[in-house]
Amino acid sequence: MFLTLKLKTMKRIFVVFASLLITLIASSQSADFSGSWKLNSTKSKLGDQFSMAPKEIIITQSTNQLNVERHSSFQDQDFTTMDKFTIDGKECVNAGWQDTQKKSTLTWSEDKKSIKCVTKFAMGDGNEMIVTEVYKMDGSSLVIESSASSSFGDMAETMVYDKQ
Repeated sequence: MFLTLKLKTMKRIFVVFASLLITLIASSQSADFSGSWKLNSTKSKLGDQFSMAPKEIIITQSTNQLNVERHSSFQDQDFTTMDKFTIDGKECVNAGWQDTQKKSTLTWSEDKKSIKCVTKFAMGDGNEMIVTEVYKMDGSSLVIESSASSSFGDMAETMVYDKQ
């Protein structure tokens, strides 16, 4: 009887320990934004007169790299942009509009659940636009909180995407 009771206690301790270990491992993993994502305008908070939200985003992610392909429309014209980033705080340079360059830095949040991307690029009037995007998961949805600041003013949007 004593041996049976001791074995049951040891099994319980093992199960509790294994559960704690699994929880610790799961909570320390980085968010994975990989996939093909379609804009859910109903859940999003977009600009009234103008939105920078792509209608579709395709993301591939590895340990220290994030590639983002954006499918957008502007004035009834469809276009695609492709950016490659490292997620280490080092500056990444990608092609911008009309032979300009976008300079971006991406960093993980402390808990590795979100990525912050700060992009700067020259505008036609000689001024600079700064766009800050925070990528995070909300359940099965990708949420991008975006803010832009330039000589034209400030803009903020929350874009919600559903996985395809």
